[in-house]
Amino acid sequence: MYATERHREIAAAVRQHDRVTVHELATTFDVTPETIRRDLSELERRGLLRRTHGGAVRVERTSFAAPVTDAGRQNLFADEKAAIARAALDLVEEDSTIAIDAGTSTIKLAEQIGPDRHLTVVTYSLVVAGMLAGHPHVSVHLLGGQVVANSRSAVGPWTEELIDKLTLDAVFLSVDGVNVRHGITTHNVAEAAVKSKLMQAARSAVVLADSSKFGREEFARVAPLSDVDVVITNEGVDADHVGDIQDHGVNVTVVPL
Repeated sequence: MYATERHREIAAAVRQHDRVTVHELATTFDVTPETIRRDLSELERRGLLRRTHGGAVRVERTSFAAPVTDAGRQNLFADEKAAIARAALDLVEEDSTIAIDAGTSTIKLAEQIGPDRHLTVVTYSLVVAGMLAGHPHVSVHLLGGQVVANSRSAVGPWTEELIDKLTLDAVFLSVDGVNVRHGITTHNVAEAAVKSKLMQAARSAVVLADSSKFGREEFARVAPLSDVDVVITNEGVDADHVGDIQDHGVNVTVVPL
């Protein structure tokens, strides 16, 4: 059975029974639990179900579909993002000056930074700044600008002007799409401009992108792949996409779950 057929039957089962488990689905379709977890993650990304511990439940819909906010996206691919963030933490050097953007994957990175770390962190994310402000040895610099409610971030000309005055050791970025043709992309033009400015200010650019982002292209371009040094993703990513990106000189790290 092809994955698309399995996805269709899983979605139908959730609609009919309200709840399914990984064990039941793995037995029914004669595949591994890991395969089912990837299926559920993809169906959750498409808004067809909500993942729970050990399975998934039906999504209750209203008559008007509400947009997925960053608070909602934080729960999508949560395990994958946590694993990617742990790998990214290994690239955060002690006493370095880094930038962390306002994406859901990079918020996971901020969660991993312990209070004993000695760092200077630049961010336009109110969430990241709030997480790290209480760390005694982390100097947090919050960039100002027009606040975007969904992502709780500051963007715009003021933000970009401040970045022009900075030099950074590394920038850690979340994106919505990674592909060979358009490089890294996101859905918001203003945020894309801020991400691009941070990359120009940094000696190294590290992209945190779960496997669902590969092959996708969104509305706003951030940068070509030639400007990216490292991409960190999770196992299950399409090997052809990884190979294509590596052919452009990008170091791709695939982390296990």
